[in-house]
Amino acid sequence: MHATKLTFRLIAAALMAATAAGAAAAEKAAQAAKAPTEKQLIASAMTAAPPAVAKGATIVSMDDKGMHTIRKGTNAFTCMADNPETPGPDPMCADKNAMEWVDAWVGHKPPPTGKVGFMYMLSGGTDASNTDPYATTPSAGNHWVKTGPHIMVVGGDAAFYDAYPKSPDPDTTQPYVMWAGTPYQHLMAPVK
Repeated sequence: MHATKLTFRLIAAALMAATAAGAAAAEKAAQAAKAPTEKQLIASAMTAAPPAVAKGATIVSMDDKGMHTIRKGTNAFTCMADNPETPGPDPMCADKNAMEWVDAWVGHKPPPTGKVGFMYMLSGGTDASNTDPYATTPSAGNHWVKTGPHIMVVGGDAAFYDAYPKSPDPDTTQPYVMWAGTPYQHLMAPVK
């Protein structure tokens, strides 16, 4: 009798493990089915910059394993597609110096010094903290902002940023400094 109960429990445990593994595989397949195609990623990334810049830009995608080149470019810009985890469009296109700055920000490393970079976000950007470079959700104290189409200047010295407003709750219709007082402060300038 004891052996029968043990056998039953082992079979039940094996079935539960198989069910869990099947569910995980189904979830992974569903996520892969939702993933944008390379053509969709390229089209999204190219909306970040003016057509003349986007046409020759390297196109990259990001996932949990890092950055992957989809299309090698012929100019000094790299464009990234919209992040599907954010509520609105946010593709961006950056020159070489700005990509070094982005790498430092993402890696929680000091940004390069003496290298001013330029970025386009002509599709706009949605839901970002104006005070915390690493906030992922709005909270009472992190001053969430929504921006329309804009350009960014990164890597400037402190005196450069002192010429622009640094309010935690900026008027996003005018140039302002985002993440003021952090190593990642940068100029946000709206464009139409």
